[in-house]
Amino acid sequence: MDPSRPRDQAQVLDPRRAAEQITIGRAEPPAALAWCLDYLWWVTWDTDATHTQRIIPRPTVHVAAEVWEGEPRLLVHGVPTALFERALDGVGRTVAVACRPGGFRPFVTSGLDRLVDRVVPAAEVIGVDDRAIAARLLDPGLAVEDAAVELGSWLESLDPRPDPMVDRVAGLVERAEVDRTILRARQLADLAGVSDRTLQRWFREYVGVSPKSVVQRHRLLDVAAAAHADEDVDWALLAAELGYADQSHLIRHFRAVVGESPARYVDR
Repeated sequence: MDPSRPRDQAQVLDPRRAAEQITIGRAEPPAALAWCLDYLWWVTWDTDATHTQRIIPRPTVHVAAEVWEGEPRLLVHGVPTALFERALDGVGRTVAVACRPGGFRPFVTSGLDRLVDRVVPAAEVIGVDDRAIAARLLDPGLAVEDAAVELGSWLESLDPRPDPMVDRVAGLVERAEVDRTILRARQLADLAGVSDRTLQRWFREYVGVSPKSVVQRHRLLDVAAAAHADEDVDWALLAAELGYADQSHLIRHFRAVVGESPARYVDR
């Protein structure tokens, strides 16, 4: 992960423990697909006991080579509305790509709202058999870095048609990610110069979840980033900065997703 992007670190919960159990890497996507793909990534692990990794997911689709029902498959992970958890055993790896927000839409024939909270084999939504490429990517004889490049090439071979709406929608989501003054969906509609209803339709089609959900997720990731900063946090002040009604609202939001208050999480 790129340490220059604090949100990348905020996503991974219990990062110190994670660093002892898993290795994470990342690379740029093919230049021809930079308009729709954010980055290629991989995780490898070698554990004596089961390691459960928890992640606060960004609002985007991932396509990952994993073992699914006993065989290698390329899986499409729609935008999750809750915490993402994965139990890792023994020796293994995942090779994947993170799409830009809305960037997976050109690969499919219908809106991404139907993929929210779902994990499905790529063949079911792209219409191209994914077994051979998944087996290749998970082959331990192939370096994970090279496997990531092959995944990018495979997606490039699908020749998705460029869609100017991807950049427009992704730009709004990415603005909400980095701009902590974005506290309401209405602000994104104003930036886009469209009505609330139009923005809702765009996000349903290209992201899968509502603009309000996107803004709330990024502000929650800001809370996680503060929790990981190794500094004392004034939670009441942070709540005000991030648009929460009060400190209690921030705590309830964090607890609802992570399962404990931010202060308890930091102490642990």
